[in-house]
Amino acid sequence: MRTAYHEQLADLAARLGGMCGMAGLAMKRATQALLEADAVAADQVIADHEQIVAMRAKIEKDALALLALQQPVASELRSVFSAAQIIADTERMGALAVHIAKIAQVEYPKQVLPEGVRGCFAEMAKVAIALGDSAKQVLLTRDPKKAALLHDQDDAMDDLHRRLLGVLIDQEWKYGVATGVETALLARFYERFADHAVEVGRRVIFMVTGVLPSEDEISTY
Repeated sequence: MRTAYHEQLADLAARLGGMCGMAGLAMKRATQALLEADAVAADQVIADHEQIVAMRAKIEKDALALLALQQPVASELRSVFSAAQIIADTERMGALAVHIAKIAQVEYPKQVLPEGVRGCFAEMAKVAIALGDSAKQVLLTRDPKKAALLHDQDDAMDDLHRRLLGVLIDQEWKYGVATGVETALLARFYERFADHAVEVGRRVIFMVTGVLPSEDEISTY
């Protein structure tokens, strides 16, 4: 009985990993829509998000069923509780990609970003997509050490975000207030995507060890 229960918990984690993979793909396509004024890619991101929402509903239902199935011990309870938190983070990652795609869609066929910041966004996208894949692998392996590495990847995103904000507040910024605000908002979407991926790592560490580390403590695992 216990073996079957653990197999169901492992399946739950695998499906959460699949959600992270879908969120990473959504971010990749959203970036394509943003940087290449690709309306087809934007439409794809928005349409595919319904699959992520449906997966969230199904996984939530199954997680509750696991709680009701039998009395879970501490480690099993942590797995189900963590899954509930991770579901919200992964769905939010996908939603942030949708926000980017919708801005690209509204502005089409115009390029949303000024030429001077496009390179920085390409770098932020690269980090975000890598974080999505890393979060997926962390869920599949349940490895606290891999989870800890997400924090280092997020540091790279934070550096890029600070660099971009420096460009926006520079006196040489020549693209106007409206463009500056929209650029800052888009950058924030990438930063938040990374933050949610790190949160997935924190929850996996809790799932395995029983300790929920602060952001500063993650890298010590």
